[in-house]
Amino acid sequence: MNRQTRKMLLNLATGIAVAAAAALVFLPATQAAPGVVTSNVNVRSGPGTNYAVVTAIPSGTQVDVQRCDGGFCYIEGRRVSGWVSAQFLSAGGRPVNPGNPGLSFGFSVGGPGGPNINIGVGNPRPPRPPVYEPPVVDAEVCFYDRTRFRGDSQCFSEGESVRDLGYDSEFQSLDNPDGLTVQVCASRNFRDCRTYTTSASSLGDFGYDIVSIRVR
Repeated sequence: MNRQTRKMLLNLATGIAVAAAAALVFLPATQAAPGVVTSNVNVRSGPGTNYAVVTAIPSGTQVDVQRCDGGFCYIEGRRVSGWVSAQFLSAGGRPVNPGNPGLSFGFSVGGPGGPNINIGVGNPRPPRPPVYEPPVVDAEVCFYDRTRFRGDSQCFSEGESVRDLGYDSEFQSLDNPDGLTVQVCASRNFRDCRTYTTSASSLGDFGYDIVSIRVR
């Protein structure tokens, strides 16, 4: 092989590498994966329960999942956008693996910000099957819209607080298996409150008046 031929092949290989890198960096933002919210869930400003709650969306809402980070995914829907816990999403009618939610939405190559992409020459090696790691379950309490822990639910983790739910609550029972201290209040900013340290199979009329919640 002469020097000119080697130089031409080197330039070709360099061009392919640059194009591949550009495909990863400049991935179109419109390539999102469809998902469905499986329970009433809080939408947060960042990927974790330590971020502020910006709003809440009800069960059954269809959303576009843009990317995932840890156990949270960034979603966009009708007049709503933000981060939700992956355990309250489904992909293609199937539950999402909360330990690695990006796999369920096809964000397995090039980081959690893009869809599944394979770049190479020839026949690529088959991908290794994902290793399932059971998620770490934090202590939490769950409110149900029917008595005796039935119907749709909305859950809050230990240390989580919401000063204003922003919608009319329909909580009729409270499941508190870990014995957390749950403060439920009829006014914003944790005023006019009741405190529960056990489960309650019926919250009565007070369940319709809950505006703020704090879990300790």
